[in-house]
Amino acid sequence: MDRWGIDADAQERIVEYLVNNRYVDDRRYARSFVNDKLKYNKWGRRKIEQALWMKHLDKDIMQEALDDIDEADWLSVLRPMLQSKRRSTKAESEYEMNTKLFRYAMSRGFSVEEIRKCIDCDDIDEEEE
Repeated sequence: MDRWGIDADAQERIVEYLVNNRYVDDRRYARSFVNDKLKYNKWGRRKIEQALWMKHLDKDIMQEALDDIDEADWLSVLRPMLQSKRRSTKAESEYEMNTKLFRYAMSRGFSVEEIRKCIDCDDIDEEEE
């Protein structure tokens, strides 16, 4: 706004308007960030949490945004991702395959419990086919 030649008083009023009407809002930003990183980047909770921390957002705001996402949503992203990775990964044994899938999902920021649920489901799906 300085480059545009807007005086300091007008700048203050503009910023106040944006904050009051929630155009500039940390909670709104955090919710959108979490939602987008889950849907489009397929990141897990831990990786999103770390990215929000790097943006210096308040811990309460971060936690609130992360808690808004249901566990089923995390699993609905992780399960197809692991199934796709399973098809494209070579392994000598099922143990080696699960280890590779586990490492991959951990690098994407998913928790051990979430990964275990999805890998166990994948093993069941393969036995049925």
